[in-house]
Amino acid sequence: MAAGPRVLVRPAVGVLALQGDVVEHLRALRESGAEPAAVRRPDELDRVDGLVIPGGESTTMWKLIDVFGLAEQLRKRISGGMPVFGSCAGLIMLADRLPDPASGQQTLGGIDMAVRRNAFGRQVDSFERDLEVAGLDGPPYRAVFIRAPWVEGVGPSVEVLATDPGTSRIVAVRQGRALATSFHPELTPDRRIHQLFVDMVRDQA
Repeated sequence: MAAGPRVLVRPAVGVLALQGDVVEHLRALRESGAEPAAVRRPDELDRVDGLVIPGGESTTMWKLIDVFGLAEQLRKRISGGMPVFGSCAGLIMLADRLPDPASGQQTLGGIDMAVRRNAFGRQVDSFERDLEVAGLDGPPYRAVFIRAPWVEGVGPSVEVLATDPGTSRIVAVRQGRALATSFHPELTPDRRIHQLFVDMVRDQA
């Protein structure tokens, strides 16, 4: 008997909903085949198969993670292999090292990289750039950079997915089940980055 068509599972993917571009990521995840959910409490984190850490303000985000009592569980799940995607501030939160942390700022870690905050400049220095992103079919990816960080160095197990052609700086990386971008894919109609992450979560689930 011939096999029927493959049914794609809609994995449960959370968005850390403490600060930043939460609504935009929830929409992008739904359009990319996931069942999205806002995550603010430890019990909500328990119910998702993967997590997005959105763009926003990384120092404020860390303070709220601490206030909501999420730091220990987030670190445990990320180190345990939960798929995670960080955009802009989320990239900072996933860095193992920050050369220029704000006073008291910590990260969740998960990717063997050093990240410099606000490296591309202030809000007025925001820009868009066409990028060649490894693993994405189709035309160049039009990326939106807003007070964006960049990656200053990576360990041997980190795959560099994209560099900014204007500065040659690393702006997208992957290490195992962790994905991170300096730019904001949630602010464009191009869903290829979110689709890549949803496929990572689906494969793990």
